[in-house]
Amino acid sequence: MIPQEIWIWVGAILTLFIFSFLYGDNPFYRFAEHLYVGVSVGYTIAITWHNFFYPDLVVPLFKQGNLFYLIPFLLGILYFSIFFPKISWLIRIPMGFVLGYSSGVAIPAILQANIIKQMQGTFLTPDLLKRPDLILWGIVSLIGVVATVIYFFFSREQKGLTKGMANLGIIFLMIGFGASFGYTVMARVSLLLGRLQFLLRDWLGVIK
Repeated sequence: MIPQEIWIWVGAILTLFIFSFLYGDNPFYRFAEHLYVGVSVGYTIAITWHNFFYPDLVVPLFKQGNLFYLIPFLLGILYFSIFFPKISWLIRIPMGFVLGYSSGVAIPAILQANIIKQMQGTFLTPDLLKRPDLILWGIVSLIGVVATVIYFFFSREQKGLTKGMANLGIIFLMIGFGASFGYTVMARVSLLLGRLQFLLRDWLGVIK
């Protein structure tokens, strides 16, 4: 059964426009691409205004008279200095503030999540002794980390045991890269299946 909803037709046609890139770059693909970028920017601006800019700056500064919010207001205004060549250097002030603040917030979180937690997972902690499979994978993980670290140790010539461990580190690296690539491919295939399901079920109705 052919659907009557106009937005399903719009979504199906735009999906076919995107798929047309498989044939090559063409006006239909560029139209859908530009429409997607424009809608995304407009949606982001609307969400930023209603969820952040208006309640967190406009209301406290202009309606409640809290002068402390003049600082972020002026920093935001300085971003527009990039349009005036003579004072474009002023944009360095808000960018430096944002980079410094973001680094201060992100670095501890990344250290905690990506380094400390990974180190804890590598060590043979008491929790790993609760099940035989956890013990096995804990040992494999420990060997993999040690072998990979030895592969990147270039201060001395790798020979004998260190050469063997370095070669083992290469194997673990390839497994890691392969797993990451496979995960990326599966994610893209999942997106493709979602669009095909939309076309065949919601638009054409040939599957349930």
